[in-house]
Amino acid sequence: MTKAVLITGAGTGIGKACAHEFMRSGYHVIFAGRRMDVLRAAINEETGSAEAIVCDISCAEAVSELFQTIERKHKRLDVLFNNAGIFTAGKLIDELSVEEWQSAIDVNLTGSFLCARAAFSLMRAQAPIGGRIINNGSISAHAPRPGSVPYTVTKHAITGLTKSLALDGRPFDIVCSQIDIGNAASDMALPLAEGAKQADGTVRPEPLMDLKHVAEAVRYMADLPLSANVQFMTIMASKMPYLGRG
Repeated sequence: MTKAVLITGAGTGIGKACAHEFMRSGYHVIFAGRRMDVLRAAINEETGSAEAIVCDISCAEAVSELFQTIERKHKRLDVLFNNAGIFTAGKLIDELSVEEWQSAIDVNLTGSFLCARAAFSLMRAQAPIGGRIINNGSISAHAPRPGSVPYTVTKHAITGLTKSLALDGRPFDIVCSQIDIGNAASDMALPLAEGAKQADGTVRPEPLMDLKHVAEAVRYMADLPLSANVQFMTIMASKMPYLGRG
């Protein structure tokens, strides 16, 4: 039976690279994102089984409709890659608007919660029971960049979500893990190659890694049997500032 994987934010960047990797690996891939034209274009770049569903993950009603569609069409979901997220422009906390803060919370945290909640519900009701939820954390789940309060707070919270779901999912064979990605060559990270503010106040270019390494890592995590789990994985450009970030 072909396994179904849902990837949020699948139209661009890390999400698209992972979606293509799953298509090549024989999964049926559900591309979710806010723009149908972007999703369709991403699907057309690769050969395999896939479909596009428009969804704003920060909207509870939209997420509910997304999962109702998945259940109606496929009867189950094997893997959720909770990938979609935004990065708020680097500012000190007293320079941030409440709207900027709320936007990061709505997408990065509430969106991940809504998708995980719906996936958990479907996975413990389907037959055979169980499934896998992979949350996209970040290096910022461990060590912040300067001026990254909203993003860093949400990514620390994702770690709490991952741990709680990994525990609560045990009776239902629902496995939850987290991948923390640093400096992958996506549109979000490309400016880092030109120069990024460091903890000492200097601005220096940072190395990037190919997106294919992230995609292969996520697919490896998903391919494991539900009796095994990579609880946390950190994948990053080898020479990016992380261990010495602060």
